[in-house]
Amino acid sequence: MASVDVTVRGAGIFGLSIAWACARRGARVRVVDPFGIGAGSSGGLVGALSPHVPEAWNEKKAFQLESLLMAADWWGEVARVSGRDPGYARSGRLQPLEDDQAVEVARRREGTARELWQGHAVWEVVPATGGEWEPVSPSGWLVRDTLSARLSPRMGVAALVAALAATGVEIVVGEGEERGQVIHATGVAGLEALSAAFGKRVGGGVKGQALSLRYDAGGMPQLFVDGLHVVPHSDGTVAVGSTSENQWDHEGVDEKVEGLLARAVAAMPLLAGAAVVDRWAGVRPRAVSRAPLLGAWPGRAGHWVANGGFKIGFGMAPKLAEVMADLVLEGRDGVPDGFRVEGVL
Repeated sequence: MASVDVTVRGAGIFGLSIAWACARRGARVRVVDPFGIGAGSSGGLVGALSPHVPEAWNEKKAFQLESLLMAADWWGEVARVSGRDPGYARSGRLQPLEDDQAVEVARRREGTARELWQGHAVWEVVPATGGEWEPVSPSGWLVRDTLSARLSPRMGVAALVAALAATGVEIVVGEGEERGQVIHATGVAGLEALSAAFGKRVGGGVKGQALSLRYDAGGMPQLFVDGLHVVPHSDGTVAVGSTSENQWDHEGVDEKVEGLLARAVAAMPLLAGAAVVDRWAGVRPRAVSRAPLLGAWPGRAGHWVANGGFKIGFGMAPKLAEVMADLVLEGRDGVPDGFRVEGVL
């Protein structure tokens, strides 16, 4: 590649998605990552693309809604160009309700979902029927939503890489020269670099662990049970995760991952006996604002930031990538106020 309009530093979900959005608009793009493709938190297992509860509406929830609604077409184009399945499906979600009070709160949210989701999806309280793919529900009631989707993180990253290759994007594993506009989508290391540059903590890492079971649940909905995601994938596995650890002795898998399996079986007994086919641990980038950080790197002309995708990175990626391409290539600023880098400095 003779010249590059955009250098994306970071080959995780944010970096690859932004590279894809820029390349589709005709930009010459190079992706550089010294650690490799999907080497950080984007190489995980879970892939739950799920909305926040439909109440106390804010710009983060609105942004997420738009991204989840555009995801089918966005990932469909990635699949078409790459010839690879990213494992995307808007298969919905079930959540058990603990008691009468939880049922009452969930029923109130039915109305707010109709208003806030504007008919694009449903959030409803339904009776547990004892079906094979239903979580144990102490109250006998479940929340069913049709907005939640799933995407295999590793299949999604591989599809993006193939789509970028088909579009002529160069991906450099190692240290690469920066040319043109530079977008830093560098995860925990990027948050540490911002903190050092400004003498103020703007974010850090939270360790997560997950596992994958050999169980083919087909197109069944994902489950969310007491903070635990149980996500069927198209490759005949079910992902379970994840932990959220603010302190850890090492970044690898440890005994905490086995506790996830016990919780999954308690929620869904038919998973008892399913073989564990993979375990994963990684450190996920979380900004102090708990929202993605987007925009210009203050004081560094031509440098931009896209970071902080803690737990919602894959769900936010389609909208976030297009907003960053708008900003960097066309000067159109659609970054929500609560996402701005300067807001945490």
